[in-house]
Amino acid sequence: MPVERLQNAYYVVGDMEASRHFWETVLGLPRKFADGDRWVQLSAGGVNVALAGRSEAPPAATGAVLVFQVDNLDGDRRRLTDAGIAILGERDMGDHGRTLTIADPDGNILQLYAPPSPRPAAAHGGQSV
Repeated sequence: MPVERLQNAYYVVGDMEASRHFWETVLGLPRKFADGDRWVQLSAGGVNVALAGRSEAPPAATGAVLVFQVDNLDGDRRRLTDAGIAILGERDMGDHGRTLTIADPDGNILQLYAPPSPRPAAAHGGQSV
């Protein structure tokens, strides 16, 4: 299960408005996109940093959650379960990809992330949509 890269790190926040103000205004991180009180994606020098509302975070998550991009999420799920690692959650986010939630031996929550599959090429022009 080679990790390709750190895809993002996010903090679980209780007050999205106050957190957005702090990260965007006080720290000056530019917003890449926002989904109401659920998720705000920021850029910190090319690294994705995000704020997750409680409804978006894994149930046991508090504080920071590291998200590692992998190239074979289904294979990694099998390898993890074969190694006795509990899968705490799975999520298909459609156009945003899929995640598996696991914990390290100290109980720190982390996620493995697979980007969305490319969409089929359009019939006209052969371009992906």
